[in-house]
Amino acid sequence: MTVTPRPTPFALVFGPLAVERFPILRDGLASAGRDPRHRDEFLLVEAVAELLRELRPDEGLGPSISALVGLLHAAYLYWLDGEQHVVVGDHLLDRVLSPTDGVGTVNVTTGPSRYFQLPPLRVWGVPAEAAPAEPLDGWFALPQERSLSVLAVFGLHPGRDGLTAVEVAGPRSEFLLREDGTSLFAPTLPGGGAAGLASVLGQEELLELAWRLEGSP
Repeated sequence: MTVTPRPTPFALVFGPLAVERFPILRDGLASAGRDPRHRDEFLLVEAVAELLRELRPDEGLGPSISALVGLLHAAYLYWLDGEQHVVVGDHLLDRVLSPTDGVGTVNVTTGPSRYFQLPPLRVWGVPAEAAPAEPLDGWFALPQERSLSVLAVFGLHPGRDGLTAVEVAGPRSEFLLREDGTSLFAPTLPGGGAAGLASVLGQEELLELAWRLEGSP
């Protein structure tokens, strides 16, 4: 039996649009002498602003415009760097979720953007205050010296028209603990332990999971 790979958020959200429009963004950035990896410089290019206007719903986005900007920027860098897609298997995920995997440091240098795709429905989080828990599909990761920029994608499934994007960036935390004393990534959903699920509580825990996978062979 052939297993069909799950589509990435890049393919689902941008797809043919990236083929048509991202080369125009690249040319516009080059002509303006802008650094595509710098968010503010990226947004100063007219072709980028025009595409954002087209992607924005008629009713507007309000505070969610920052999520749309982050998603477009992350998707563009992913495309620019060759669409490097890392499929994380259950065995690797189990290893990085282990409490012992947090020992040691991960040294990264500036490198290409990649999308890390987790096994489906294994890791859950609450991406917005007072919102229900959603499955974490994965994240776009961009390592820059000692910092890691992450745009995580929650709630991506066939029955939903859209997704929830969360951005977090920074160095790896040396001493990260949960206030309730439970282990990092311990499930918070009812029955989650028996089902082999994990949870990320807050942005720092999400970033720690990204750091662990960044440093895994």
